[in-house]
Amino acid sequence: MMAGADDRGASAFPHRSVLLDASVEALVRKPDGRYIDGTFGRGGHSRLILGRLGAQGRLLAFDKDPDAIREAEALAAEDARFSWFHGSFAEIALAMARRGWASVDGVLLDLGVSSPQLDDPARGFSFMRDGPLDMRMDPRQSPSAAEWLATAEEQDIADVIWRYGEEKFSRRIARLLVERRQEAPIETTRQLAELVSEAVPRKERHKHPATRTFQAIRIFINRELEDLEVCLRAAAERLAPGGRLVVISFHSLEDRLVKRFMRDLARGPKLPRGVPVTADQERSDFRLVGRANRADEHEVNENIRARSAVMRVLERIERTDSEQGSA
Repeated sequence: MMAGADDRGASAFPHRSVLLDASVEALVRKPDGRYIDGTFGRGGHSRLILGRLGAQGRLLAFDKDPDAIREAEALAAEDARFSWFHGSFAEIALAMARRGWASVDGVLLDLGVSSPQLDDPARGFSFMRDGPLDMRMDPRQSPSAAEWLATAEEQDIADVIWRYGEEKFSRRIARLLVERRQEAPIETTRQLAELVSEAVPRKERHKHPATRTFQAIRIFINRELEDLEVCLRAAAERLAPGGRLVVISFHSLEDRLVKRFMRDLARGPKLPRGVPVTADQERSDFRLVGRANRADEHEVNENIRARSAVMRVLERIERTDSEQGSA
């Protein structure tokens, strides 16, 4: 839930929602519909969505972070059309069932880590500020990054750093980490960042050597890709005709997963070669809306974190009566 205009919550760490106007414009097509904001953050997207909804419109927001939920509670007290769910967007089916919602008219996912989480040293997400090595979006869950690194096998650490960070020196980093933790526990972001810098023999220009390792451990600790896969399937299944799934990604692993998922749904069912099928059996219930959308130069200049953002949109096709009758 990385976020482009100021979120107007009371957070001590300002949050800027990337592609704010573009994403809400793509999402809200029925003012009296039901919508989901899968990553509330500090409420930038949610507030703009509510501004587009009519009196009968409803918005349900998710977040793992207790700080985000405190702001969501305040918004719910101001606006009866808004409600919140403290947990992962992977629980979309459960949250909808509790509200008696069979379908929704749109789902927005703003992926990754939020600006307030990165900017607060106590959360342990950033190597730029020293703090406890936590990295949990939901502190109710275990383990923290420090707890996992204290006990994980060297091969498992290397696998995580390679799989989720695509770090080519993952084995060197894991080996040095296991050696050093025998001398003293690795408990702070500075300790980990310095260790990774020591392990990486060749540095990239304009990129801290710990960037990929921190990303990888954070994604693993929070089950980000696993939760995303579950949410994408559940959201697509529950879209009403004409409803849209709008996803903003911030790194290649997320975007590849989202791109493949949307492309495959839009292509329709895969049927064995040579099997006779009707046109209805071949066609998809979904279509891609436009091409991948990126932040413009103005937004990137205002918020450097917008430079890697990619927005993709999938829509469930709204059939005419004649099309439905022939299906």
